[in-house]
Amino acid sequence: MDIDGVFSGGGIKGLAMIGAYEAIEEKGLTFKRLAGTSAGAIVAALISAGYSSRELLGIMEEVDLKKLLDSNAIVSFPLLKWVRIYYRLGLYKGIALENWIEVKLKARGIYTFADLPKHSLRVIASDLSNGRLLVLPDDLVKYGIPIDTFPVARAIRMSASLPYFFEPVKLRSLDGTNLVADGGILSNFPMWLFDKENVKKTRPVLGVKLSHNLNERPKNKIHNAIELYEALFQTMKDAHDSRYISRKHEKNIIFLPTEGVLTTEFELTEAKKRELIQFGKKQAEDFLKKWTY
Repeated sequence: MDIDGVFSGGGIKGLAMIGAYEAIEEKGLTFKRLAGTSAGAIVAALISAGYSSRELLGIMEEVDLKKLLDSNAIVSFPLLKWVRIYYRLGLYKGIALENWIEVKLKARGIYTFADLPKHSLRVIASDLSNGRLLVLPDDLVKYGIPIDTFPVARAIRMSASLPYFFEPVKLRSLDGTNLVADGGILSNFPMWLFDKENVKKTRPVLGVKLSHNLNERPKNKIHNAIELYEALFQTMKDAHDSRYISRKHEKNIIFLPTEGVLTTEFELTEAKKRELIQFGKKQAEDFLKKWTY
């Protein structure tokens, strides 16, 4: 059966979504349209390109996650890290990540959005220069940029440019250069793209979210400035979507409360990667046993 799918942001924890995708495939469900933010945008793009869960599992087994970070000697020295962040706005350029995504998409004949069915993939990014949410590729027209010639890999990199970790992406338009960063800043789980109040859905919508159910989420523990920043960023990411997600929508969301893994933990062991993937699959299997659509 055809469904629409939405994948949330969550950095490296997104490996759990591949396990969930495996369970979804085994249930006989096929994605017609996809949307995602950050890590969810990466997963959504690869599924849109035609990758099966088994193929994605193979990709994750072969990839060295550390190689998705641009080599940079500066980041080995704590003081120089802050210098780079101050002047470059991020520890890593994000080019290595974009190149990796580009290679995987090109292997399936996907270069620009013209190579995908219209509206089959939408990802969220944040225009920091103009202070507004971007739905890519739809909103490119506002910048005078043709949708059909825009690289899918570039859009995914924009959506996954975690603040201070990756440099913002420069989006050049007729009115100048705009800095674009992680979509999670404004909408980490864009289920609102497909599941709207008082609008009849074309097909069932299934969300996969890297968090606890809103009613079960533990309180943020704040004892120092770093924990305060983490709580601020987490609150900022979830505020928009939390207002949207009601009990009505929760019944269509697979929650993956991945704990003990940092969003930027690119040095995961193979055992930990497998553990995350298996956790995602088990959570999805339990959910799908009772999902009514």
